[in-house]
Amino acid sequence: MGYQGSCHCGKVTFSVDADIPDTAMSCNCSHCRRKGFLLTFVPEADFTLHTGAEDLAEYRFYKHVIAHLFCTTCGTEAFMSGTKPDGSAVRGINLRCVPAADLDALTIKRVDGARF
Repeated sequence: MGYQGSCHCGKVTFSVDADIPDTAMSCNCSHCRRKGFLLTFVPEADFTLHTGAEDLAEYRFYKHVIAHLFCTTCGTEAFMSGTKPDGSAVRGINLRCVPAADLDALTIKRVDGARF
């Protein structure tokens, strides 16, 4: 199947070669809480950035292991890039940036990132 997402202005577009998940992570760390992310993580190989690579800026904080990538025009962070503890590359997808995702139907897994 697969699904598509974008930033608010549409300069940054991507697709994921997987079904839209039925579960999302909601983290209460200082960054995620302020931005209201609903996240899912996919292997980097399942992620394709179609447009907007040149329109992305990067922000890192805390342990600097996650590259928070946001559109320099509209400020939307549609996805992030990082590695799992086993070293495999992943993308964190902000499901709020996936129009086909039914956010009200998601089972939300709460993560206490504020205590990391």
